[in-house]
Parts: sequence; structure tokens; C-alpha cells
Amino acid sequence: MRLRNGTVATVLVFITTFLSLSWYTAWQNGKEKLIAYQREFHALKERLRIAEHRTLQRSSELNAILEQFRRAVAETNGSKNALNNFSDETLKLLKELTSKKSLQVPNIYYHLPHLLKNEGSLQPSVQVGLGRTGVSIVMGIPTVKRKVKSYLTETLHSLIDKLSPEEKLDCVMVVFIGETDFDYVNNVVASLEKEFSTEINSGLVEVIAPPATYYPDLTNLKETFGDSKERVRWRTKQNLDYCFLMMYAQKKGVYYIQLEDDIVVKQNYFSTIKNFALQLASEDWMILEFSQLGFIGKMFQSPDITLIVEFIFMFYKEKPIDWLLDHILWVKVCNPEKDADKDFLKPLLHKIHVNPPAEVSTSLKVYQGHTLEKTYVGEDFFWAVTPVAGDYILFKFDKPVNVERYLFHSGNPEHPGDILLNTTVEVLPFQNEELVLSKETKDKRLEDGYFRIGKFENGVAEGTVDPSLNPISSFRLSVIQNSAVWAILNEIHIKKMTN
Repeated sequence: MRLRNGTVATVLVFITTFLSLSWYTAWQNGKEKLIAYQREFHALKERLRIAEHRTLQRSSELNAILEQFRRAVAETNGSKNALNNFSDETLKLLKELTSKKSLQVPNIYYHLPHLLKNEGSLQPSVQVGLGRTGVSIVMGIPTVKRKVKSYLTETLHSLIDKLSPEEKLDCVMVVFIGETDFDYVNNVVASLEKEFSTEINSGLVEVIAPPATYYPDLTNLKETFGDSKERVRWRTKQNLDYCFLMMYAQKKGVYYIQLEDDIVVKQNYFSTIKNFALQLASEDWMILEFSQLGFIGKMFQSPDITLIVEFIFMFYKEKPIDWLLDHILWVKVCNPEKDADKDFLKPLLHKIHVNPPAEVSTSLKVYQGHTLEKTYVGEDFFWAVTPVAGDYILFKFDKPVNVERYLFHSGNPEHPGDILLNTTVEVLPFQNEELVLSKETKDKRLEDGYFRIGKFENGVAEGTVDPSLNPISSFRLSVIQNSAVWAILNEIHIKKMTN
């Protein structure tokens, strides 16, 4: 776990050999008093946090009322008959609130103006649970329809089963179903109500879904970072999903932690997270990081969610959520006068090479926008969820290429263990049926016409291409056994032959 604000805590341990009994007793009493004071301080800190959350909630409610006043006045178009129903004091207030001022602060409706057209766009279309508030930690668990299998049930069991009875009273898990297909949402809700009836009835688990009117038109988004139109739409919607979930969760607890629907937690995870946060109660921090994966395991103090959501709304179309989070940290935390900031002088996590033009594809589940397309052109590293036997990464050249050498490097300095294992390198010759091959090369032919020319060793695959196989139509990386780790591909170099 890391403290993402540049502050480094140092623990000094003094070891002595001889201590007098009287000194030790006095020291022990002083230590107990210090612990008692710390507990009182943390308790006071939590009460202040809760009070601040309630203030934020009231402020949000007042803003909503003011917005309704503005709309009411706009709809009457200044009609005298409609305005006769208001007192002089109310009319004065309405005039002040709705008057055009030279300076106005943007709000959510500025970034998502379509919300004004549909009343209830910021209210869940489905809301199941007791609406528990006043807890220490709110866990946000977004889920969407998956093509293969959903792990939501397993994730919830993992989170719930590792809580003590006391901890179950000090948190709430909010499952956000990021779909607008009413039948699908109802099926998920029914399944959760059946599987977790006790937890829902006790207030530990809540389930919500957004209304369809919450989302703007996502059909004409600008394609950026080499992402496909569908990928841009997916990541844009994901940003909006996170915002809805965080806005709903903000008023419920002292801290909010972002999770996903396919995780497994360790024993004592709740006490570890809570105690770590309480130890930093006197520190000025913005994000606590309990996982290095994208947006998973990021914890915020609830009052800070307002700033985070506003920032995401400003740029929700532009970049993935984890990139936006880095930008928030840069603005809020980093000192531009310092040239040794550890978060922004990291070793390069990918290497750049000029590769032959190709169409790239993969069966692997891509993680957080780290796409294969960007890796192939040297813009980013490729990151995928645990590979299984039969998965592949394919590079299909626009035109057949005479290849001299190849290099595929997996893992990176931040995640050295995320490497490709039990994976082979294969090529498809352009003139497959007309090749004149040695017996050794013929023995490498696979049933589908590809030739197996190498494999990954310690995360790296490199070698030469038999000239008799040229020109090459495609390169393929094939996973032949299930892996226990995720996979990063941070370097791709397919070197053409020089004349």
C-alpha cells in the first residue's frame, strides 16, 4: 500500500538492553495514555468527517432545490399569474437566484447539460437496500454485463466472508449495475437478493442502477490514443459510471474505496485498510493506494470526492479514469519546482520500435486502456488479465514482410512478475504451399499452416526467422497453458530484412 501524496513516514525503533523496572512502568503508563489519546483523537476525527459529510449532503440538496427554482421560473417565462402564488420574499429570492451574473460557477449541468431535460436523471432507477450511512468505509463495486462469466457473486462472498460481525456494521458495499437494459438489471438484482438476502436486509449490501437518461449521446465521440470507436465509448461510459457511483456513496461514510467485480481480498483486509487510514488522520493525503492496478483499491476521503467527480466530469470524454487520476494528483500534490518526484520520474514502462504496418488483435481481456494497438506503435504497454490456454496475440501485416529478427519482452519495472509464460512465437508464411523447407523447419509446421519458431523464456522471446519462410503474412503469440499471473507486453520489435 502506498501513500500518494509525497509524504514519507519513518518509524524509528530503539532497542536497549537494560531497563529499570520503574522506568519501564512509567513508560508503559505513558504509552497507554498516548494510545488512549490517539483513540480519542481518531474518534473525534471521524465525528468531524461525518459532520462534514452531512454538511456536503445538505449543500447538495440545497443546490438541487435552487436548480428547481431556476427551472420553475424559466418554465413560467415570467408569467404574472404564476408568480402571484409566491410571497414578496420568495420573489426577491428567486430573482436573485435566477439573475444573470457576469461570473457563474459551472456545475454538473454545465458538463452534462442533457440532465436538465430529464427529471430524475441523477436518481438511481433501481435502489435496493436500507440506505445505511455513518460508516467508516464505503466500498464501490461497479459491474457490467460480461460476454463470458460474471464473478460478482464470488467477489461479494470474498468481501463479506472476511469481515467480523463488528466490521459488518461499520461498512456498506454498494453494487453499481452499469446497464440500462431493465430486464438484465432486474435479473441481476433478483439474483443478488436471493444470494445475499441477509446482507441486503441488514444494510451491509446495497444495489443501484442508473437511469438511461443519465448518459449523454455516446455515438459521436472523438477517437483518441489509437483506441477504436467502441473502446472510446466503453472508457467514456466507465468514467460516467464511476462518477454516479461515487456521488451516491459520498454521503454514506468517512472513506470511499473503489473496487471491481472480479477481485479476491485477503484476510483482515478491512482492519488493515481502516487502521492504515486512521494512522494518517493527521496527514494531508488525497489518495491511499491498496492496489497498483488501475483504479482498483484507491481510497479517498469522502469530502474529496466532490473535487474528484468534478475533475472527471470535465474530462470524461478525453482519457481513461486512471490517467485522469494521475492528472488530479499532479495538480493537487506535485511541486513543479522539484525535479526528483518519484511518481513522475519512473523508468520508461514501454519501448518504442518502428514495426511493419499491421492489423493487431488479441483474445485476451485488455486492462484499463493498455491496448495492443498502442503497444505496437510504441505509445504504451499492453496489459491483460490472466491468460488461459488458447489465448493469442496476432499481428497481421498489411503487406507480406521479409522479417530478419523478432523481440517480444513481457513485464515491466513496476510489474516484473506480469510476464508471458508457456507462450510460443509462430509465423504464417505468405507462400505457404510453395515453400522449399528443410526437414527441421517442416517439423515446426502446425495444422493451421503456422510455423512455431520460438517461445518465451523468463518473459522474453527473441530470435531470427528462417529466410525460407519469408515473406511473412502474420506473427502470432499463442498461450499453451493457463497462467497464474496477468500479462504485460512492453516491447514489440519485428525487424524487417534490409536489402
